[in-house]
Amino acid sequence: MSRKSKEEIAEIYRKMQDHICKELELADGTGNFKEDLWTRPAGGGGRTRIFENGNIIEKGGVAFSAVHGPTPDKILKKLKLDKADFFATGVSIVLHPKSPMVPIIHMNIRYFEMDNGEHWFGGGIDLTPHYIHPADAKHFHQEVKDVCDQYNASYYPKFKEWADDYFYVKHRNETRGIGGIFYDRLKAKDDQEFEEILQFSLALGRLFPDVYGDLMKKNSNIQFGEREKQWQSLRRGRYVEFNLVWDAGTKFGLDTNGRTESILMSMPPMASWEYSHEPEVGSKEEFTLNNLKKGIDWLSYKQ
Repeated sequence: MSRKSKEEIAEIYRKMQDHICKELELADGTGNFKEDLWTRPAGGGGRTRIFENGNIIEKGGVAFSAVHGPTPDKILKKLKLDKADFFATGVSIVLHPKSPMVPIIHMNIRYFEMDNGEHWFGGGIDLTPHYIHPADAKHFHQEVKDVCDQYNASYYPKFKEWADDYFYVKHRNETRGIGGIFYDRLKAKDDQEFEEILQFSLALGRLFPDVYGDLMKKNSNIQFGEREKQWQSLRRGRYVEFNLVWDAGTKFGLDTNGRTESILMSMPPMASWEYSHEPEVGSKEEFTLNNLKKGIDWLSYKQ
């Protein structure tokens, strides 16, 4: 079995973007994607698809990119790499729902290769509920674990812990949401393992519209009021804080002169900040805040 070329992988990810966009349009029922084709002056480009006029999704993006060129010195130093040109391709997704009862979701699958032979895969999927529902958290983590277990029994526990550590808003001492999995610099020792890791990333891509479609259908009709909308706006603010302060993908995109509009598509349409906000004792908002912690085993969680 020969290893797929970077161009072949880019085309596979391009088709994954098509699949995910189609499924999300069907799940939402009324919204559709607007496509923005772009080129990167230093090499490569992509197509960013922004979700508009949705019934359930207020704002969302599914971005594909395949960029290449000289690796910036900042990236070489940070990743401790020898100087060489790079190629990076992948699909990145963030969806912000209208209803505060439907969670925010993020997924990313990507491949990185250098002219000197250095290469690896990265990615992950995580859920950020405005209101934590343990049953939903268990369902989400079980679906993710099932995909991981198809490829390597060590993936879920290892990548789940990695997600807890990565999706952590350090200056708030809270996790961004209920986590999921995160992995980076996942390297293959031979062509067979290379194919297995690629297929694992594609399995995550196929899982994305299925698991989020379940949550959209289940939660989009739950009633809510102004209190819940205000809380949603505050939680969106925390999402913004993580993405702009801590997210490595945002920093990589900006450091490599990527398309700013596509990099910042993860931002919610509206967010707010309230000075020293404290949720009411015993409220569902307090419950959510108390469970934004590392190390929670959502598969066996008991209130």
